[in-house]
Amino acid sequence: MAFVKDRNQPIYTISIAAKLVRPMGGRGGDDVKPIHAQTLRMYDRLGLVKPQKVGKNRFYSDRDIERLQKIQHFTQDIGINLAGVAYIFALMDQVQQTGAGADAMEAMLQGAEETLREWISNGEE
Repeated sequence: MAFVKDRNQPIYTISIAAKLVRPMGGRGGDDVKPIHAQTLRMYDRLGLVKPQKVGKNRFYSDRDIERLQKIQHFTQDIGINLAGVAYIFALMDQVQQTGAGADAMEAMLQGAEETLREWISNGEE
């Protein structure tokens, strides 16, 4: 049986999360330093990332790490300020919700079409 990791499971402390966040763009290599834990706290205060809190401790999931990498990419590689990053994330969330809504509408439309076909076929008999 294969182990399937839950990417939303908060398992990393703030110090580990800071070490895991690496630039996504061209700035790679061993000389790249992890971001400071205080930077992660600031991102939390601004609502850019929402780690799970247990007491005073923050725990980050793999998805949180990916989001932090995107923030670093937007700010460090592209030069977008944090307000711009927040706006980009809001747009991305809106697109995701619209996509889910479109999928639900498509399923409802298919269900309605099937029902209509059944009514037509039952009416002809």
